[in-house]
Amino acid sequence: MAPFERHLFVCHNVRPEGAPRPSCTNDGKSELLPQLQQFAKAAGLAGRIRVNKAGCLDQCEHGPVVVVYPEAVWYGRVTPEDAEEIIAEHLVGGRPVERLRLSDDCVNTKSCPHRA
Repeated sequence: MAPFERHLFVCHNVRPEGAPRPSCTNDGKSELLPQLQQFAKAAGLAGRIRVNKAGCLDQCEHGPVVVVYPEAVWYGRVTPEDAEEIIAEHLVGGRPVERLRLSDDCVNTKSCPHRA
C-alpha cells in the first residue's frame, strides 16, 4: 500500500469545565471529524489521505483546530460546515482555505494575541 499523501489531524481534546484554556470539543464527539472523512471519501481521496482524531494540538484558543500535513497548514475555528470547503479547495484543489488559516504568528508560540 502506498503511503498517504496527506494527513489531517482534528483536535478532539476535552478540558474540564472551568479549565483556564478552552476545549476544541465539549464532549469529544464533534461532527467535524466525520464530516471531513465523508467529504474526503466522496471526493475520491480514500487511500490517498488520512483524517485522524488528535489529542490537544496546543492551539486551544483557536479551536476547533485542524492541521494538514505535510504542508503544515493550520486551520482554526473550524466548523462541520467548513469541512466540504477544506476538502474541495485544499485537498482536491491545492489551495488552502485562507479565511480559516491560522497566522504563522499564532502557531507554536506563547505570544499569540488570542492566548489568554
